[in-house]
Amino acid sequence: MHPALTGLLAGAPVTERETWRSLWDRLGDGTLEKEQAVALLASLTTSLPGHQTLHALLETLRERRTTPPPGPWPGTVNIVGTGGGPATFNISTAAAVTAAATGVPVVKTGSRAYTSSLGSVDLLERLGIRLTASYRQTEQMLERHGIAFAGPFVYPAELTRLARTVAPLGMKPFGRFLNALGPFLADLPVTAQVTGVSAAMPLPVLRELARTLPGRRIWLTSNDQGADELLGFADNTVHLDDGSVRRLAPGELIAPAGGFDDLRPVPPADAADHFLAVLAGTAHPAATDTVCLNAAALVLASGHRHDWPSALAATREAVASGAARALADRLRTAPRTPAPAAGAPAAR
Repeated sequence: MHPALTGLLAGAPVTERETWRSLWDRLGDGTLEKEQAVALLASLTTSLPGHQTLHALLETLRERRTTPPPGPWPGTVNIVGTGGGPATFNISTAAAVTAAATGVPVVKTGSRAYTSSLGSVDLLERLGIRLTASYRQTEQMLERHGIAFAGPFVYPAELTRLARTVAPLGMKPFGRFLNALGPFLADLPVTAQVTGVSAAMPLPVLRELARTLPGRRIWLTSNDQGADELLGFADNTVHLDDGSVRRLAPGELIAPAGGFDDLRPVPPADAADHFLAVLAGTAHPAATDTVCLNAAALVLASGHRHDWPSALAATREAVASGAARALADRLRTAPRTPAPAAGAPAAR
């Protein structure tokens, strides 16, 4: 059994970089047995290890990339949640478009559904909005539209290799681990990141992990309702990158009216129309207000505004003026950007 797996199963920290490097080498050359790959994912899913172990895991994955990201991309921000909380529609995706409509450059990451009925990638597919396939494509989308939805290329190739190794089991059984660590796996040169953390995830571990990651300002949000987004009817906490917290009481910024019934997911067949209605301000007021509140966090984290009221006013104006819906419509009809040149370097 590989030493990394031995340590994880024993509940011991696995902080030696060489241990993780050896594991990824064996995964890459095909000598890591399927049973050990399944045990690795199962262990990480059952009990997420401490931040020191996770930091070593992330750093050794990042150093294996043969195509490092360009950058930095000044003033850009990413929003991505951990999932695992009460079921809601794709609030973070709508917040990304709304923030971009205020003039904030947004690079959104996400995935297909692991623990929900419709992940952000599933929704974008239904909307006809394409993911980018390279850093250059991402930069082009930012230049043209002020927002880009980054594709799988930003994630370690080792995730794909793990999926192939454990096939036909699939990755959904390990969704808790993938959702918890996913927001920190994407290699993007953004200035800031806002990540909602649900009650199902180990917030203290993720707070410590966020402090160890270089290159971007990371804000984590949580609330007393267990959701991975800011809610007008909840007692919210924004965990800032300097270790301080900002509490947002129910009704402090948006009306505390509404509840999860007003934010619940719609059937997948209706998801695109509902998403566009939220951006147009014609859905339930609580849905649009919630999106504007989360978009305001992006405006603030990116440094484009410096107080919550003005940031919220900007996102509400983006909806009221039709700018948010118009941006979504442009993205749906945007031509495909050129693919990376044949033979271009890729993550190994």
